[in-house]
Amino acid sequence: MTKLTNEEYISKIKGGIYGLLIGDALGVPYEFHMKEDIPTIEQIEMTPPEGFIRAHSGTAPGTWSDDGAQALCLLDSLLYKGSFDLIDFSDRVLAWYENGLWAVDNRVFDVGIQTSMALSMYKSGGKPENCGNVRPDGKGNGALMRVLPLALWHKGTDDDLVTDAHKQCLITHGNITNQVCCALYCLIARRLLNGYSFDISLDSAIQKLRDIYANIPEYSDEFLFRLQPDEPDIWIGKGGGYVVDSLRSAVMIMKTAHSYEEAVKQAIALGDDTDTTACITGGLAGVKFGCDNIPIRWVNELRDKDKVDKLIHKLIMNLINNNSLSNK
Repeated sequence: MTKLTNEEYISKIKGGIYGLLIGDALGVPYEFHMKEDIPTIEQIEMTPPEGFIRAHSGTAPGTWSDDGAQALCLLDSLLYKGSFDLIDFSDRVLAWYENGLWAVDNRVFDVGIQTSMALSMYKSGGKPENCGNVRPDGKGNGALMRVLPLALWHKGTDDDLVTDAHKQCLITHGNITNQVCCALYCLIARRLLNGYSFDISLDSAIQKLRDIYANIPEYSDEFLFRLQPDEPDIWIGKGGGYVVDSLRSAVMIMKTAHSYEEAVKQAIALGDDTDTTACITGGLAGVKFGCDNIPIRWVNELRDKDKVDKLIHKLIMNLINNNSLSNK
């Protein structure tokens, strides 16, 4: 690892936010299609090639979905409260669901069943820490897709980051599998943010999570037996909605990707849950390669970019005010 300049660090921060939003928006029209039906890598763009049957046909190109909106709700909450606050975050996610908070055009589409049920329970007076278990075996990727801003903003220890990664799952996806996946993802992102290679970031994050869970048998067992991080060739994914598969898909791609564009296009080429796989992968790729590596055509095509810029500016000012940049 080489010491990062403040400019390089800021580029990684911006790359993470833009990376997840652009990955999400890029993947929206290809969602639900089988791998065999996805256009060639060269043809994957915000506007699919002529003749391709787009998912969400009424949605304009460059529009992020629930993935990006909930991620922005999380970042907005962190900056407003100065810490992770489950009630404030849950209120914002509910405001997204009902009124389109942080959704492009305030229009909500493609809401998962688990999320819909959990937020309906919350609106009816359920405690946020319980709502994500409305379907106890729910192991979709709805918490993993939004968690990256936590790693970009967080100033605490790795233990603190893991605790908050667990907590942000609770409102919609409380199952322990989701919590463990979000924790590992955040630890990987934090190491990428500090300039480490992807392989080193992954290995370091696995070891750190092993240490953190050492005295928490339930989490340790889940980590070792569900994710199986020590198994050879375990990091292979199919682009599906199961949270473990989503994480494995992103890691598989990031191990070999040489650019942001290559990473998100490979994510979409897997088919199925294309927007979320590209969002999860794109966030990591944006952190690794920096904002300048994201194709400018995609940045320009992203809708509501002015709102994103304002929120990113708040994040950067927050880091400056907390002296988080001076030591980079």
